[in-house]
Amino acid sequence: MASTVGVIFSSVNDENVPELTKVRSKGSIPYGGRYRLVDFALSCMVNSGITTVGMITKNNYQSLMDHLGSGKEWDLARKEGGLILLPPYSDESEMLYRNRLEGLKGASAFLKKCKEDFVVVADSDAVYKLDYSKVIEQHAKTNADITLVYHEHECGEVNSYIMLDTDKTGKVTSIDVNQAAPGVRKHYINVFVARTSYLLNLIRTAISRGYSSFSGDILIPAAKTGSIYAYKYEGYYQSIDSLQSYFKANMDLLNKKVRSELFDDRDIYTKINDAAPAKFTAEAKVSNSLIHDGCFIEGTVENSILFRGVKVGKGAVVKNCILMSENVVGDGCKLAYVISDKDVAVSEGTSLAGCAKKPYFINKGMHI
Repeated sequence: MASTVGVIFSSVNDENVPELTKVRSKGSIPYGGRYRLVDFALSCMVNSGITTVGMITKNNYQSLMDHLGSGKEWDLARKEGGLILLPPYSDESEMLYRNRLEGLKGASAFLKKCKEDFVVVADSDAVYKLDYSKVIEQHAKTNADITLVYHEHECGEVNSYIMLDTDKTGKVTSIDVNQAAPGVRKHYINVFVARTSYLLNLIRTAISRGYSSFSGDILIPAAKTGSIYAYKYEGYYQSIDSLQSYFKANMDLLNKKVRSELFDDRDIYTKINDAAPAKFTAEAKVSNSLIHDGCFIEGTVENSILFRGVKVGKGAVVKNCILMSENVVGDGCKLAYVISDKDVAVSEGTSLAGCAKKPYFINKGMHI
């Protein structure tokens, strides 16, 4: 594989999931009992042989820093290269970047120091497992300026789409932004490959011309005049662009086929947090659920995901729920379609219910 550097946005479109990003960046949203969203883009890069990764930070990134540490869980604690946290500024001023293009402007100093031929830029707002080396291989064969990765699926309910049209060779012929349309479309998944020198030239041009939108000012015109190609990703993909999609992405893990696709073969790495095994009393009833280390179950759990250290009291019933770390569900509680953030306590006898399209959400640290 050609030498490649990675760049990951840890905070893009945080406003789409305000419930989960009040106290953290989007990349550090907990997922699946033990992971964070950033683990997927970062692990894909490491598994593709990328050993220098710049992480573009923004707001509320303390939990992200705590999670990533030195990068040793991803084998990125290195004297040269490795994991590098990039400041959240659009230029030499103290103003936070407001969009993707300004974020890339802030990362240009990092990219100038890199000797790698290619750069992979990805967001940390989705669950997937992609071999980036295959995208780079196609990029080199087609001699493209930019290669955009897309996934074919139905439109959702948010207005942050970038949809592609391509010809038979895979060349992008048009790009539509925020144009929701019925049916299956080619959705750009916010992963692209370019030559490092080419991306730096784009950034310089953007600065000189006062551009503000990466998609509107760069991608759309380039699709008409440049050489932009598309790479089709055919595996499991779920964007976290709403509380509903977050709920779905977690519930999908109860499907063995999805679990196997995501976690068999190449690993998804995350921060190690050793704890005692989960404990179940004789009265506990658990079915079709993921129960992680440190949990103590005395009641009934069905079709749910329990993060580390969750306690479910006697006679309590938890169905179709996502309970994050250190939650305590009191005796006799009834929970259905609930997402509770970390360190939540639900008093005994309490009943809470939502639905799949609108889960009931409990903020971090709440006592109900």
